[in-house]
Amino acid sequence: MLTGRESLIRLIGKRRRYLPNRHSILSTPISESQSFLTVSDERNGGEGSSCSNAVASDWVTCPVCHNNIRGDDRTINSHLDNCLARGTKRKLSQRTLLDLNFSREFNKSEHTEGIIVQTSHENDVCGTRNNSGDSVAEESTSLECKMHTIRDYILNTPASSSEENPVLNGKLNYIASSPSISPQISRPQSAESVDDIYGYNLMTSIVARRFCDKVELNPGEAISLMRDPSNAKDPNAIKVLVEDPESTKTVGFLPRDLAQYLSPLMDKFGLCFEGSITYVPDRALAAIPVQIVCCKKILVGEKECEDNQLFNSLWKHVLNVVEIEKTCPNNIKYQHNFVLMLQEVLRTNPHLITADEKTFLLSESFLSLSDDGQRLFVRLYTRKGPWFRLVNISYNEILDCRLAAKELSVAGYVCLIESKDDIHKDDLEEVLNMLAVGDLREIISTMNKNSKHGGSRKQDLIALLTSTCEDKLCAIFEKTGVCIRISPKAESLVWRVERLFFLNGELDLSTFLLVDMGIIKYPTYNCIISDQIFSSRDDLLSYEEAIEVAQIMDQALEENNRDLILRCIDLSDSRIQASTVRIHESSLVPFFSRFSSSWVYSKVVLLGVSFLEQENRYIEAIRLLKRLLLNFTSDKRRGYWTLRLSIDLEHLGRPNESLTIAEKGLLDPWVRAGTRISLQRRVLRLGKPPRRWKTPSFSESVQRKITEVHVQGRPLNCVTGTKSRFYGEDGEQCGVEQLALQYYAGEGGGWQGIHAESGVWLTIFGLLMWDIIFTDMPNVFRNLYQTAPLDMDTDSFYESRKSLIESLLEKVQNGMAEEILITSWESHFGTACRGVKWDNHSLSDLRAIVTCIGGPCLASICRHLAQDYRSWSNGMPDLLLWRFHGDYNGEAKLVEVKGPRDRLSEQQRAWLLFLMDAGFNAEICKVRPLL
Repeated sequence: MLTGRESLIRLIGKRRRYLPNRHSILSTPISESQSFLTVSDERNGGEGSSCSNAVASDWVTCPVCHNNIRGDDRTINSHLDNCLARGTKRKLSQRTLLDLNFSREFNKSEHTEGIIVQTSHENDVCGTRNNSGDSVAEESTSLECKMHTIRDYILNTPASSSEENPVLNGKLNYIASSPSISPQISRPQSAESVDDIYGYNLMTSIVARRFCDKVELNPGEAISLMRDPSNAKDPNAIKVLVEDPESTKTVGFLPRDLAQYLSPLMDKFGLCFEGSITYVPDRALAAIPVQIVCCKKILVGEKECEDNQLFNSLWKHVLNVVEIEKTCPNNIKYQHNFVLMLQEVLRTNPHLITADEKTFLLSESFLSLSDDGQRLFVRLYTRKGPWFRLVNISYNEILDCRLAAKELSVAGYVCLIESKDDIHKDDLEEVLNMLAVGDLREIISTMNKNSKHGGSRKQDLIALLTSTCEDKLCAIFEKTGVCIRISPKAESLVWRVERLFFLNGELDLSTFLLVDMGIIKYPTYNCIISDQIFSSRDDLLSYEEAIEVAQIMDQALEENNRDLILRCIDLSDSRIQASTVRIHESSLVPFFSRFSSSWVYSKVVLLGVSFLEQENRYIEAIRLLKRLLLNFTSDKRRGYWTLRLSIDLEHLGRPNESLTIAEKGLLDPWVRAGTRISLQRRVLRLGKPPRRWKTPSFSESVQRKITEVHVQGRPLNCVTGTKSRFYGEDGEQCGVEQLALQYYAGEGGGWQGIHAESGVWLTIFGLLMWDIIFTDMPNVFRNLYQTAPLDMDTDSFYESRKSLIESLLEKVQNGMAEEILITSWESHFGTACRGVKWDNHSLSDLRAIVTCIGGPCLASICRHLAQDYRSWSNGMPDLLLWRFHGDYNGEAKLVEVKGPRDRLSEQQRAWLLFLMDAGFNAEICKVRPLL
């Protein structure tokens, strides 16, 4: 895979079916002066200026897009050509003039003065107003109105209120544990004491049955509840039990949302619940409706808990959850989550969504749809598509799919094909792709054509039908029937909402489902928002267009469309040049730079550099690398760019320039880790007399000898380009790492060990630093579904938390690492955190590792990762070995294993040199075949 391809795929995420700017992107003229194929190498002062930090002094404002651009004539003319070709100039009607913000500075007092978890509470729940200003009627029972009330209540309830947000275990209960938030819907019946709730019936259901015993259940059968605090997925879990003639069986669990509040009542107040099954659905693993009732209480410890305020608050939340389940059962929770996502984005980003889009998304149009219409839309959006045969669409929770489709079509959310006249030529191939090969052959045969002319492959048959489609539309429609797809407008807007909510392409609506099912549990943190990521709508639209270019580039690489690949590279390069402000200088918050269009274009250009290098087009690759270094002056990728520039210059037979670039790169503070070692080694190799007579000061450090151990084994294969395989000591096939582990466990010194590379270290780092990673910091947590703060990969992570980190590392250095590790493991087991792999390592192994490593060495590694997680989170030695000399005394060793045809990478060398400096026992184990 080309360098940067995997990163670009993660950035794009799920590919969009419809790219609204594709035509303008591919048709936008690129001036000859901006093309990387025509610009001279000596532009901007030649090669030496490629690493300079100079910034143009004269800037002007573009009258079309209002961005700042360099003031030279060539840049102004090229920028205006691009702006006018994109059609970005707006007609200044009376309405747009009134709405126009003439100030370039974002008005923070209007949009950013609040904190997500801390907002004002001004109105009664049933008297609040939604985003469109309409009052939510108290007597309304429809799901749409209830969702308005839910969201308004959340936004207007102070997080510090002990009545509405009870403090459990010292932390606010508005925390990222589940998307299905359980706020107050209406004024429920309250309880001043435990005695008030005896005999109160609660309607709920049994879920997660596939994880429990298989028992035949009957309506009216008695059940009981039992806490399950050791549950790996949810410490608040409550098991549902039935009595069997032989034993007590677990048949499922209560829903997570209810258990979140019911479990403290059982733990703190000693409440016991019993109940019965209401009815049993036909499907084996479907949720089973039940009725439970508080039957008694027991003493907690020596005395009974009497915190009535906490009790009353918890009981209110229990009743709220039960009420929500009545209007939003599990099989339609996706509808509930979808609406909450829309409302949250509209609340936090009002300056990015136009009035028409707000109306179309939520305020009037969407919430005015029937429940069936809303559910069908969400279902279709989450499926691959794009086209679906309506006859094949059937969902239990949707009563009439045909009527819902008609309603969505009238509102503009879907497109329908209801007759042959509705089939457009542009959609014909996608429509035909829904049909089976047999159906395609039947259509061809009805047209008196021999099916063998179309071949046996589906794509060949589709190509034959699309080549002369005019006389086949009737036959095609007879086979497909009514077809449906999400409309381009709806798809684009919902994609935008998803992107603004999750802030990446790797998460989507399925994330809600994974959390609801208990498959993923996200950590607890507070979202404190003081600055906007996108200060204006223009910034957002530019970012979205850059994502489209990235997707076009990825698809072009997949199809090996060389012309389109070069077009994307050229376009991205020109957009970076036309960009007025450099990434790290344009944002008040440095780690927001990854959400700029320039940053996305830089990833496309970097992938283009790799493509050009593969084509041996080094001159063009050098031009692109120089421009990246010129335009991105504060970026950790500068080390890689500088290294590739030096290498490509050497490929062209220009060693003097290659050496100069490498030497300048070593003066760059953003060149770190493995790329720094690579540049140092290049300087030593290229800088021999007569080019350079003075030996660099780093020569001795870089050329240090790393201890090597040689192990022989019986090879299974000796083919170049394949992973080496050997026969282990037990006669079984294994890789070089397993063979090395066997050697160290035996004659190598009796070591215990694991092959984990960076995984075990990132797990230890995440567990030790857990409270610091998820501590309250402004702007680093923007939604409930993050596994790390946004600044984790930046220098800001260490700088903004330096006192906390150093205080913790002092404890680690003093030998408290094992205690911190145990506490973190027991408190957060199963919770998603970046780098932490719960299933790969046991607590006993981790305890042994931190004990044998020792406090000083462990603290030095954690500090290294905290200061620069992005540069040092990969390339660590393959094996981590340890052995004890007594009860609490041991030693550890780190080993990089290399097979017969492997060699050490510069990142691995950088780690080994650092570990040696930190006092670790580190070495290289080279596996060789028996002679």
